[in-house]
Amino acid sequence: MIQQLSRFISNLLSPLLMPTYGVIIALWVSILCYQSLSTRLTVLFFIFGTTCLLPLLLLFAMQTAKMLPSKLVDHKERTLPYTCAIVCYLIATYYLTSVHAPTWLTGFMLGVATTTLVSLIINLKWKISAHAAGMGGIVALLYFLHFIHMEAFNSLWILCLAIIMSGVVGSVRLYMQRHSLAQVLAGFANGFLCVHILIKLFY
Repeated sequence: MIQQLSRFISNLLSPLLMPTYGVIIALWVSILCYQSLSTRLTVLFFIFGTTCLLPLLLLFAMQTAKMLPSKLVDHKERTLPYTCAIVCYLIATYYLTSVHAPTWLTGFMLGVATTTLVSLIINLKWKISAHAAGMGGIVALLYFLHFIHMEAFNSLWILCLAIIMSGVVGSVRLYMQRHSLAQVLAGFANGFLCVHILIKLFY
Protein backbone atom coordinates (compact mmCIF):
# COMPACT_ATOMS: atom_id res chain seq x y z
CA MET A 1 0.00 0.00 0.00
CA ILE A 2 2.75 2.45 0.99
CA GLN A 3 4.76 1.46 -2.08
CA GLN A 4 1.79 2.15 -4.36
CA LEU A 5 1.11 5.50 -2.68
CA SER A 6 4.77 6.42 -3.07
CA ARG A 7 4.64 5.64 -6.79
CA PHE A 8 1.44 7.68 -7.15
CA ILE A 9 2.98 10.74 -5.45
CA SER A 10 6.17 10.32 -7.45
CA ASN A 11 4.21 10.24 -10.73
CA LEU A 12 1.84 13.05 -9.73
CA LEU A 13 4.79 15.31 -8.94
CA SER A 14 6.96 14.16 -11.84
CA PRO A 15 9.62 16.65 -13.00
CA LEU A 16 7.96 16.75 -16.44
CA LEU A 17 4.78 18.13 -14.86
CA MET A 18 6.49 20.91 -12.92
CA PRO A 19 6.53 23.46 -15.80
CA THR A 20 2.79 22.87 -16.24
CA TYR A 21 2.15 23.27 -12.51
CA GLY A 22 4.24 26.44 -12.54
CA VAL A 23 2.23 27.91 -15.40
CA ILE A 24 -1.03 26.97 -13.63
CA ILE A 25 0.22 28.87 -10.59
CA ALA A 26 1.24 31.84 -12.76
CA LEU A 27 -2.10 31.98 -14.60
CA TRP A 28 -4.46 31.31 -11.70
CA VAL A 29 -2.63 32.62 -8.61
CA SER A 30 -0.77 35.67 -9.89
CA ILE A 31 -2.34 38.84 -11.30
CA LEU A 32 -2.43 37.04 -14.66
CA CYS A 33 -5.65 35.41 -13.44
CA TYR A 34 -7.47 38.48 -14.78
CA GLN A 35 -6.64 37.43 -18.34
CA SER A 36 -9.47 35.73 -20.25
CA LEU A 37 -9.99 32.03 -19.59
CA SER A 38 -9.48 31.14 -23.27
CA THR A 39 -6.09 32.91 -23.30
CA ARG A 40 -4.94 31.16 -20.15
CA LEU A 41 -6.07 27.74 -21.36
CA THR A 42 -4.35 28.22 -24.71
CA VAL A 43 -1.05 29.00 -22.98
CA LEU A 44 -1.51 26.16 -20.50
CA PHE A 45 -2.24 23.53 -23.15
CA PHE A 46 0.74 24.62 -25.26
CA ILE A 47 3.08 24.45 -22.26
CA PHE A 48 1.71 21.04 -21.22
CA GLY A 49 2.11 19.68 -24.73
CA THR A 50 5.61 21.08 -25.17
CA THR A 51 7.11 20.36 -21.75
CA CYS A 52 5.34 17.11 -20.82
CA LEU A 53 3.77 15.28 -23.77
CA LEU A 54 6.55 16.00 -26.28
CA PRO A 55 9.40 14.82 -24.00
CA LEU A 56 7.41 11.67 -23.17
CA LEU A 57 6.85 10.96 -26.87
CA LEU A 58 10.54 11.49 -27.59
CA LEU A 59 11.48 9.19 -24.70
CA PHE A 60 9.10 6.50 -25.97
CA ALA A 61 10.51 6.84 -29.49
CA MET A 62 14.09 6.49 -28.24
CA GLN A 63 13.21 3.42 -26.17
CA THR A 64 11.34 1.88 -29.13
CA ALA A 65 14.39 2.49 -31.33
CA LYS A 66 16.59 0.81 -28.67
CA MET A 67 18.50 4.03 -28.16
CA LEU A 68 17.64 3.86 -24.47
CA PRO A 69 16.73 1.02 -22.08
CA SER A 70 13.11 0.70 -20.95
CA LYS A 71 14.10 1.67 -17.40
CA LEU A 72 16.66 4.42 -16.81
CA VAL A 73 18.35 2.86 -13.79
CA ASP A 74 21.84 4.27 -14.38
CA HIS A 75 21.91 8.05 -13.91
CA LYS A 76 24.32 8.35 -16.87
CA GLU A 77 21.58 6.99 -19.15
CA ARG A 78 19.54 10.14 -18.55
CA THR A 79 21.79 12.45 -20.59
CA LEU A 80 19.77 12.12 -23.80
CA PRO A 81 16.33 12.47 -22.12
CA TYR A 82 17.59 15.52 -20.21
CA THR A 83 18.88 17.05 -23.44
CA CYS A 84 15.50 16.55 -25.12
CA ALA A 85 13.74 18.08 -22.13
CA ILE A 86 16.01 21.14 -22.22
CA VAL A 87 15.22 21.70 -25.91
CA CYS A 88 11.48 21.41 -25.15
CA TYR A 89 11.79 23.90 -22.28
CA LEU A 90 13.62 26.35 -24.53
CA ILE A 91 10.82 26.04 -27.09
CA ALA A 92 8.33 26.81 -24.30
CA THR A 93 10.44 29.80 -23.26
CA TYR A 94 10.42 31.15 -26.82
CA TYR A 95 6.65 30.63 -26.99
CA LEU A 96 6.09 32.61 -23.79
CA THR A 97 8.22 35.41 -25.22
CA SER A 98 6.25 35.35 -28.49
CA VAL A 99 2.89 35.74 -26.68
CA HIS A 100 4.32 38.64 -24.63
CA ALA A 101 4.14 36.81 -21.30
CA PRO A 102 5.55 38.75 -18.32
CA THR A 103 9.33 38.57 -18.16
CA TRP A 104 9.23 36.82 -14.78
CA LEU A 105 7.18 33.97 -16.29
CA THR A 106 9.69 33.66 -19.13
CA GLY A 107 12.40 33.69 -16.47
CA PHE A 108 10.65 30.84 -14.66
CA MET A 109 10.64 28.67 -17.78
CA LEU A 110 14.25 29.49 -18.57
CA GLY A 111 15.04 28.69 -14.94
CA VAL A 112 13.47 25.25 -15.44
CA ALA A 113 15.68 24.71 -18.49
CA THR A 114 18.75 25.85 -16.51
CA THR A 115 17.85 23.53 -13.63
CA THR A 116 17.67 20.62 -16.06
CA LEU A 117 21.01 21.57 -17.61
CA VAL A 118 22.66 21.68 -14.19
CA SER A 119 21.09 18.31 -13.34
CA LEU A 120 22.40 16.88 -16.62
CA ILE A 121 25.95 18.04 -15.87
CA ILE A 122 25.89 16.77 -12.29
CA ASN A 123 24.40 13.44 -13.40
CA LEU A 124 27.52 12.74 -15.45
CA LYS A 125 29.33 12.12 -12.17
CA TRP A 126 26.70 11.94 -9.42
CA LYS A 127 23.00 11.23 -9.17
CA ILE A 128 20.79 14.19 -8.24
CA SER A 129 17.04 14.25 -7.62
CA ALA A 130 15.07 15.75 -10.51
CA HIS A 131 11.86 15.40 -8.47
CA ALA A 132 13.28 17.56 -5.69
CA ALA A 133 14.63 20.02 -8.26
CA GLY A 134 11.15 20.39 -9.75
CA MET A 135 9.64 21.13 -6.35
CA GLY A 136 12.42 23.60 -5.62
CA GLY A 137 11.47 25.51 -8.77
CA ILE A 138 7.81 25.63 -7.77
CA VAL A 139 8.70 26.91 -4.30
CA ALA A 140 10.92 29.60 -5.86
CA LEU A 141 8.06 30.74 -8.13
CA LEU A 142 5.57 30.94 -5.26
CA TYR A 143 8.15 32.71 -3.09
CA PHE A 144 8.58 35.34 -5.80
CA LEU A 145 4.86 35.86 -6.34
CA HIS A 146 4.15 36.23 -2.62
CA PHE A 147 7.01 38.46 -1.55
CA ILE A 148 7.06 40.68 -4.66
CA HIS A 149 3.27 41.03 -4.30
CA MET A 150 2.48 39.69 -7.76
CA GLU A 151 -0.28 37.44 -6.41
CA ALA A 152 -3.98 38.07 -6.95
CA PHE A 153 -4.71 36.92 -3.38
CA ASN A 154 -2.73 35.89 -0.32
CA SER A 155 -0.97 32.74 -1.53
CA LEU A 156 1.18 32.18 1.55
CA TRP A 157 -0.75 29.00 2.30
CA ILE A 158 0.04 27.68 -1.19
CA LEU A 159 3.72 28.42 -0.63
CA CYS A 160 3.59 26.57 2.70
CA LEU A 161 1.81 23.66 1.03
CA ALA A 162 4.48 23.53 -1.70
CA ILE A 163 7.22 23.41 0.95
CA ILE A 164 5.41 20.57 2.74
CA MET A 165 4.94 18.69 -0.54
CA SER A 166 8.64 19.14 -1.24
CA GLY A 167 9.32 17.29 1.99
CA VAL A 168 6.80 14.61 1.03
CA VAL A 169 8.39 14.12 -2.40
CA GLY A 170 11.85 13.94 -0.87
CA SER A 171 10.66 11.39 1.68
CA VAL A 172 9.01 9.31 -1.04
CA ARG A 173 12.20 9.26 -3.13
CA LEU A 174 14.14 8.20 -0.04
CA TYR A 175 11.59 5.51 0.81
CA MET A 176 11.73 4.14 -2.74
CA GLN A 177 15.54 4.13 -2.41
CA ARG A 178 15.92 6.20 -5.57
CA HIS A 179 18.09 8.83 -3.89
CA SER A 180 20.11 9.60 -0.80
CA LEU A 181 19.29 12.55 1.47
CA ALA A 182 22.19 14.52 0.00
CA GLN A 183 20.88 13.96 -3.54
CA VAL A 184 17.40 15.13 -2.56
CA LEU A 185 18.69 18.25 -0.79
CA ALA A 186 21.03 19.05 -3.67
CA GLY A 187 18.17 18.65 -6.14
CA PHE A 188 15.91 21.03 -4.22
CA ALA A 189 18.69 23.62 -3.90
CA ASN A 190 19.39 23.34 -7.63
CA GLY A 191 15.76 23.91 -8.59
CA PHE A 192 15.16 26.73 -6.13
CA LEU A 193 18.34 28.66 -6.91
CA CYS A 194 18.17 28.35 -10.71
CA VAL A 195 14.52 29.43 -10.91
CA HIS A 196 14.92 32.16 -8.29
CA ILE A 197 17.99 33.64 -9.97
CA LEU A 198 16.53 33.53 -13.49
CA ILE A 199 13.23 35.10 -12.38
CA LYS A 200 15.15 37.86 -10.62
CA LEU A 201 17.36 38.45 -13.67
CA PHE A 202 14.37 38.74 -15.99
CA TYR A 203 12.17 40.69 -13.55
